Amino acid sequence: MAKKSRKKTDAKLPVVVPKRPIQLKLMLIMTLVLIFTTGIIISLATYFFKKDNRVRIVEENIKITELTGLTVEEELKAIIKSSKQMALTMQETAVSARQKDFLTRVFFDAGTDLVFTGIYLWENDEFTLESSVQNREYVLDNKLGDYDLRKTIESNFEAIRETLKGKITIHNFSLGSKQPLLGLAIPFTKDLFSQKIIVSLLNPEKLSKLFQKRGLIETFLVGINGNVLAHHDPNTILKLFNMQKSPLVQKIRTDPIGNGQVTYTGIDGKQYIGAFKRIATANLAVISRVLEDKIFEEVYNIQKRNIYILIIAICISSAIVFLFAKSITQPILKLLRMTREIAKGNFSFTIAMKQNDEVGILNEYLKTMAKGLEEREKAKEALGRFVNPVIAELAMSDNLELGGKRKDAVVFFSDIRSFTAISEKLSPEEVVEFLNEYLSLMVECVDMTFGIIDKFIGDAIMATWGTTVVVGNVVENGVNAALMMRQSLLEFNEDRGTEKKPKIRIGCGLNYGPVVAGQIGSENRLEYTVIGDTVNLASRIEALNKPFGTDILITEEVLAEVEGIYNVQKMRAIKVKGKEAPQTIYAVIARFDDPDPAVPKTLEELRKKLGIEFDEEKFLSYDLEQEEEKYEIVNQANG
Repeated sequence: MAKKSRKKTDAKLPVVVPKRPIQLKLMLIMTLVLIFTTGIIISLATYFFKKDNRVRIVEENIKITELTGLTVEEELKAIIKSSKQMALTMQETAVSARQKDFLTRVFFDAGTDLVFTGIYLWENDEFTLESSVQNREYVLDNKLGDYDLRKTIESNFEAIRETLKGKITIHNFSLGSKQPLLGLAIPFTKDLFSQKIIVSLLNPEKLSKLFQKRGLIETFLVGINGNVLAHHDPNTILKLFNMQKSPLVQKIRTDPIGNGQVTYTGIDGKQYIGAFKRIATANLAVISRVLEDKIFEEVYNIQKRNIYILIIAICISSAIVFLFAKSITQPILKLLRMTREIAKGNFSFTIAMKQNDEVGILNEYLKTMAKGLEEREKAKEALGRFVNPVIAELAMSDNLELGGKRKDAVVFFSDIRSFTAISEKLSPEEVVEFLNEYLSLMVECVDMTFGIIDKFIGDAIMATWGTTVVVGNVVENGVNAALMMRQSLLEFNEDRGTEKKPKIRIGCGLNYGPVVAGQIGSENRLEYTVIGDTVNLASRIEALNKPFGTDILITEEVLAEVEGIYNVQKMRAIKVKGKEAPQTIYAVIARFDDPDPAVPKTLEELRKKLGIEFDEEKFLSYDLEQEEEKYEIVNQANG
């Protein structure tokens, strides 16, 4: 069916030609131009300064590694030579023990880095110490015993196995030691069945002086396994700091040239610029690195200073711009205030404005819009008094069409018991006042559970859940609304009990199933409601509260959707007019999770609490003709 056309009337808006266009005032955008241009200059200056700093740091890194590498190589050659000389002295048979002792003291007094030198025989897959000498002064000063030195070497036999292949190796032997120590292993002599190697322990203090921190640059001497062998911090050596996972050390292993530089992310997650140089002697490498944030720290400081200067310039510019922009911002702020008031529903709020530009035109349009919104809100408010606010909103937005849609919904009916007898004792005005007070409480319960009031039929209420707005379990919402009505009615009855203010009881019936929901009527007179067998059965169920001595009855379809949530009691089966099969209904006693300790546990307790008098004999002899044969009881046993 075609929609009925609606006549539209357009309000006449004032046509004003701006005398001072707002575009002229926006020339003050030069402030933003200042920010943009200065920002580009700062960014470019920072970029080129960083680039220059990076180049200089890379060059310095490479230079340091080259020079340090050459010096370290010379030092290692001297130490290796000294170790071999001491080993030859220990092997010399023509020299007496006293002379060897004298030569040893002279050797160590000369300031050598050696702490201990021993000749080890490799035979039958075992190392055996043949002879050794030690720097007694160093040992005594550092409280080291001969056992400590030998134990240090023995615990590192696996590390010096490479020496058996004819290679000079150097390792960090500080593990378990009281002082930082390096282990130098040198091939000595070899025959068919055995091999001798020289094992020397070195004090890395002198060697580490070559690796003192130079400004921001930090240098290391590392072995091929990544262990730090020389560093400006002795604790780094003593704790066997390992850089094996460092991308710089991994680059050293794979680089064919043996020197170079790389920018990498360290294992600490920070960005570094590093350089390296391999040392052929003992397969070592000198590396240097610098934290990128440190080398760019001054760059960032300059950048910050430039930003501060920019901020000062902006502040000065803003003060000037403010004087010119005041004529724009003040009217806009007034319009903003007016818009906020309109959003709050204060449609009568207006502002006086003498602007002859676009802002003035906008003010006139806002006034016209506010007037239209005020008229629409009044219509909506008036409509909402007669129909549900949700339905009113749909109607105002033209989203309700003639016809209906099939939906699964909860249908609720309630009725005041003995309302006719109560009305006879009251004047019409008192009846209206009483009904308004009662219905307000009941409607609130429906609204709080996201239900829709379908209609009022005298003192009866028809409501639905699931027809328009669906929130959570609509069936549970409907039963909760009935329980809230029960509680509200108990509180409502507390100050009642006189002839003019009698206590009242109600009956509620709920059913769940398919309905047709929509606008029913003509194009000129429509009513949003639900129809279907589900509605009819809900009405029949509500009427059963009187003979059953209950206040809330639900069908089996309702219980199936909320099973385990409510304490219910199965009632006698009924046969409803128009239905072949008997219908099973249940009385709702309370929610299982109700925290109230006084909540009824049985139907008898509920009747006592509500003041419902129930006579079993009278119930069994109830005259069904009074109910127009809408139902009949078909079994006599309790369910």
